[in-house]
Amino acid sequence: MHSVMVCIPSFRSEDSALEKGYTVFKIEVLMSGRQHTVEKRYSQFHTLHKMLKKIIKTPEIPSKHVRNWVPRVLEQRRQGLELYLQTIINENEVLPKVFLDFLNIRHFPSLPKTESCGSFETESEESSKLSHQPVLLFLRDPYVLPAADDICSNVVIEGVIHGIFYPDLQPR
Repeated sequence: MHSVMVCIPSFRSEDSALEKGYTVFKIEVLMSGRQHTVEKRYSQFHTLHKMLKKIIKTPEIPSKHVRNWVPRVLEQRRQGLELYLQTIINENEVLPKVFLDFLNIRHFPSLPKTESCGSFETESEESSKLSHQPVLLFLRDPYVLPAADDICSNVVIEGVIHGIFYPDLQPR
């Protein structure tokens, strides 16, 4: 089960001088306790559907053509699009990148094999990939001396470096 939940609580009509009016659907995304909102037009759902069909088994999407723009018909489309997104989440163990991008969800791709001075030939590709999301990221190279106005104390950097390279070294 994914930690991603979506709902489409509402929609609104947009009028534009350049094109005829269209409907925007408000998508609420809840992931890992954080919520954000994205707005998408039906045409964006349809484009997503075409891309997803190439890589996963997709549920039916509500019809592209709507005879009239009465609220009842738009409400049915809203419900259908909500069910569409929820079905993709529930039926796929791994959510495709294109789907995560559509919902503006940051994703952490597998990191490439790390190399320092040469490569370890005996290390398998699978064992070199992270099995978790990074907890601490450096905004710049921690091996370079920090600037005087650096917000990250030397103690933290030194502790991390010693923990990685000298795990058996006892503190003073």
